[in-house]
Amino acid sequence: MLGPATPPLELVASTPKGQLKNPYNGNIAAIAEEGHHRFLSAGCNGCHGGGGGGGMCPPLTNDTWVYSADDDTLFRLISLGSDELKKAGYIRIKHETVVGPMPPFGNILKTSDDLWRIIAFIRSVNPNSVNLESTPYTVPDYLR
Repeated sequence: MLGPATPPLELVASTPKGQLKNPYNGNIAAIAEEGHHRFLSAGCNGCHGGGGGGGMCPPLTNDTWVYSADDDTLFRLISLGSDELKKAGYIRIKHETVVGPMPPFGNILKTSDDLWRIIAFIRSVNPNSVNLESTPYTVPDYLR
């Protein structure tokens, strides 16, 4: 049975595209600080800055979401990394200056709950990202 303790890669493998939803969406403010601690512990700040404002990789605080702002795509991007996300059929829909690809964190983060809390933190530093959330973007048939 899948639950909060499910490893991120297992949740990705067992969930159809577009079906991953953050259980903390209704409670982002209350969980944000805990998510920030997990963000720092996982080393996300090394590339995205301590507050998500960017560094050698895109800021999480602006409205340029390279793949998409929806929960499902963010969860898969962080779990799989950008190279594997592209292999799964996602394409860049916007561009940011980056030093290299997003590395996979699916084996670094032990539980899907840890990742959902990090995503809640990201939503807290970029409240507009909730408004930008839409259906996950995948490669249209004409590009396949």
